[in-house]
Amino acid sequence: MKTSALLADQQESPDELKVGLAVKMYETRQVSLGRAAKLGGLTKRAFMEVLGRRGIPVFDYSPEELREEIRG
Repeated sequence: MKTSALLADQQESPDELKVGLAVKMYETRQVSLGRAAKLGGLTKRAFMEVLGRRGIPVFDYSPEELREEIRG
C-alpha cells in the first residue's frame, strides 16, 4: 500500500499529518528536534510534549554517548 493511501485512511487533518511526518523524521534521525518542531508547526516544547505522548524519547543516547556526555 502506498504512503498516500495510508495517510488518507487515517482521516487526519493536514496539521496532524505535518506533525506525524515531523515525528517520524525525528524518530528516524532524519532531522533535528528543532527542525522537526518547525516542520510540524510547533515550538520545541510543544513538539517534545508530542514525542512524550507518543512514547518517543527526546534524548536517545547510547550508553557510550551518555558516559561521554556525563564526563563533559
